[in-house]
Parts: sequence; structure tokens; C-alpha cells
Amino acid sequence: MHPAKSVIFFTTASGAGYGLLALIIAANIGGLFPNDFWLAFTGYALSYVLITAGLLSSTFHLGHPERAWRALTQWRSSWLSREGVMAIFTFLPTGLYGLHHLFFPYLLPGVMALVGLIGILACIVTVYCTAMIYASLKPVHAWANRYGPIGYLLLSLMSGSVLLNGLLAVFGYAATVVILLAVVALFAALVWKIAYWRFLDGTRSISTAESATGLGEFGRVHLFEAPHTEANYLMKEMGFQIARKHAAVLRKIALGAGFILPILLILLGLTLGGAGLIVAASLAVIIMAIGIVTERWLFFAEARHTVGLYYGASHA
Repeated sequence: MHPAKSVIFFTTASGAGYGLLALIIAANIGGLFPNDFWLAFTGYALSYVLITAGLLSSTFHLGHPERAWRALTQWRSSWLSREGVMAIFTFLPTGLYGLHHLFFPYLLPGVMALVGLIGILACIVTVYCTAMIYASLKPVHAWANRYGPIGYLLLSLMSGSVLLNGLLAVFGYAATVVILLAVVALFAALVWKIAYWRFLDGTRSISTAESATGLGEFGRVHLFEAPHTEANYLMKEMGFQIARKHAAVLRKIALGAGFILPILLILLGLTLGGAGLIVAASLAVIIMAIGIVTERWLFFAEARHTVGLYYGASHA
């Protein structure tokens, strides 16, 4: 599949934003968030900037972005519509809790804790809906499996916890709980990514050129001649392929920058403390961002649509 830049930015930025937002609310409800107005303000602001920028960028991939609002009416059958509805709804409880956290911390603490929990759940459901947009596409074997939704949720938790750790370090705090959460989330996401790639390399779609054309009863089907002389929309968007050697290099970059190096940097920062903690935690955020963007690019580039079988692809 063609890895559109807008969709890559959307899935990485919004996922990190929802993860960070949910963790800030959870930490404050649990009494683990420092009593620092500007830390909280920066955390909420960064979360909403990432979420909003990601959601807006997703409309750039549409043929008619001005009609995006119409997708909200199809929530009964469309995961894309459900994601849009949940994304809009999530602003309500999280926004109310954010205002409570920043300006009215002593007002109705029990009620606002319930609002915060609803906001956390809404963040999780929104990320899950994003994952299901791809997991529901049965013609794409790389997406229509159990690994997709798990991965989206793990990456959101992972990127959110690494961002929160970086914010705490910059503001002069070192929360052991957040550091441990970030390391555990990074390791869990690393295990998931390796398992996903092993699944992708070891399995193929049940669709074949024979089943796609209905000519299997006559034997092996081969493309004799292309139906047109120039690439069309299907070939550009769904027939994108990446060379195996390039994919192997990018996988190593994704694993190293996205998961392994951030773990090492966060643990290093824990031992250094002071300025060393700030530098290590900040580098972990930057390097993780590079790795996750690479991982998301591969998520799209390595996916094969069954329509490729009509254009000579050996498998889907």
C-alpha cells in the first residue's frame, strides 16, 4: 500500500497524544502527578496539539476533505465514522477534566475523577477505532489480523509514557513509576513488533490469482498482458511495493530507534539524574519519534492488497 505522509503523521501523532493525555489524567487521579501548573498545562497542550494536528492531517488524504464531516453519519457500519465520533466526544470529558485539574482542583473531586475515567476510556476507544479502520479491511492480509489493534494500543501507551517521562524530566521531576511504565511499554511493543513481522513473513492471504479470477479449475493463472499502458489509481495506491533489502534495513532502524535505544536512554537517565536525566529523556523522545515514523511507514509499505493479484503480483 502507498504510505501517505498524512496518514503516517495522523497515526503517530494522534496515538501519542491520546496516550499522553490518558496517562496525565490517570496519574492525577491516582495522586501521582506533581503539583505543578505549568507542567500540567504543557502536558495537556502538547496532547491536544498532537491529537488535533493528527486528526486534521488525516483529512488531507481524502479526495474531498471538505466533505469529511459526512463520514460522521455512518457510525453504525464504519470504523472510520466511529473514530470521528469518538475523537470529537473525547474532547468533552478530557477537556472538562483538564480545566478541573488546572484551575479548579478542589471542586467536586469525586465527580471529576469519574469524568476523568470516562475521558481515559474514550482515549482508549478512539485509538481502538483507528486500529479497526485497518483491521477491518479483509483484502489486506497484513492488517486484517489480531496484531493490528493490539499494536495501536501498545504504541499509543508507549509513545505517551515516553513523552510524559520527557516532560517530567524537563520540569525537574523523576517519577520512577513513569520510568518503569515507559520501559515496560517499550519492551512490550518491541515484542509485539517482532511477533507481527514474523507473522507477516510466515503467512499469506488466502486469496490467490486463481481464486481472484475464478479460473483456478483450469490450472495456474499468470498475467499475460496488462490491461492498460499506464499506472492507474489502484496500482499507485494499492500496488506499492518495497524491495526486500530496503525493508530489512528499515526494520532494523525501526527496532533500534523506536524501541531499543529509548529503553537504554531512559534507563541511562535514571542512573545519571540531574542534567543527564533531562538530556537522556529528551533524546529518547526524539529517537523514538524517528523509529515510530519508520515503523508506521513500513506498516503501510509492506501491506499488500489483493487487487495486486490482477496485476501480476505473486501473492497478497
